[in-house]
Amino acid sequence: MPRNRSILLLSAGHACVDVYQGAVASLVPFFVAERAYTYAAVSGIVLAASLLSSVAQPVFGALTDRRAMPWLLPMSTIAAGLGIALSGMSGSYALTLACVAVSGIGVAAYHPESARVARLAGKGSHSAMGWFSLGGNIGFALAPLMVTAVIATGGLRLSPLLMVPALAGSVLCLPVLRALEKATRTGAGSAAPTGTDDKVSFVKLSLAVVCRSITFVGLSTFLSFYARERTEGGTAAATAALFILYAGGGVGTIVGSRLANRWDRVAIVRVAYLTTVAAVAGVVFVPGPAIYVFVALTSIGLYVPFSLQVTLAQDYLPSRVGTASGITLGLTVSVGGLAGPLIGSLADATSLQKALMPLIVMPALSWLLCRGMPEPAVPARLAARPVADEESEHGPGAGVTREESAKAGP
Repeated sequence: MPRNRSILLLSAGHACVDVYQGAVASLVPFFVAERAYTYAAVSGIVLAASLLSSVAQPVFGALTDRRAMPWLLPMSTIAAGLGIALSGMSGSYALTLACVAVSGIGVAAYHPESARVARLAGKGSHSAMGWFSLGGNIGFALAPLMVTAVIATGGLRLSPLLMVPALAGSVLCLPVLRALEKATRTGAGSAAPTGTDDKVSFVKLSLAVVCRSITFVGLSTFLSFYARERTEGGTAAATAALFILYAGGGVGTIVGSRLANRWDRVAIVRVAYLTTVAAVAGVVFVPGPAIYVFVALTSIGLYVPFSLQVTLAQDYLPSRVGTASGITLGLTVSVGGLAGPLIGSLADATSLQKALMPLIVMPALSWLLCRGMPEPAVPARLAARPVADEESEHGPGAGVTREESAKAGP
């Protein structure tokens, strides 16, 4: 557990925002049950949350590269929660789409600036970014439990209660923003861009994360239905499958940040994607309760690279950290929702199993894209900084300089 208070608060705030990304997929079975939506219709809801987020994410990233906007953290958290809270209040499909779209914009506004702040608070540490990313994993994992506890009790009319995490998250980030403002006044929070951009590697990495996103969002949207179908279970089987998918991400994130202390991030990412191919195949083809084992393995495999991809993107694009963060944390994560309607339409026309089969190929494409990527150099402004305090907060290696760490591997 890190002793950096700002990273802890940012991680908790990240959980409060990403609970709303997970809430969209968690609400899908209830939309089907109460409103008789088809697979294609509910995948359109996921698309609404993803589409505006996908478009807005790089815009917010570019804006934060030009000017710091720390006030976006509490404001975007409220927007993310408000959209989900209102989504159950009207039976209108158009209004439901509009509400989840507002939530998607809130999520889009949050990630680039929060990743920039986390990079400053963690002094560029892979472990610090891992803890920050872990908060998002926890939020995803809690989403099905929260949504089921609230909506299964009184139906979609109780959706305003889902606003509570947003209110908590908006308060949690305030001490971090005050500390950042104080550090900026004293010059300790300076983050002038340094280093040379490797745009080719950044594009390859972004495409790899897009493929990852299609797998993850596709499973998030339809896993609850598929788990019930394969296990012949009810709502509990669906909720358990989503919880495992999201909770396994926390394990994968921690494992990934630990491995990055010993080996190159690119090598770790490649191995993770290659092993995920077999895990996704298990989810699609293995019947019965064993599906939960493969859901867990899939989740870990997809999340081992997660925080590493953020720091890789920031190091590939050191002059535009906000843009890099926005694309890897947001755009390429949410863009997977664009494939949702295709999967839903194929499921309506054939079967859910056949519709999920293409997801097996996506991690293989990610692996291929990562094969030619180099391990980026540590930016100069981080390489020269002693990390004794940072490592005492985030992991082993106290007293090692960034230059020595770079020589030994990330």
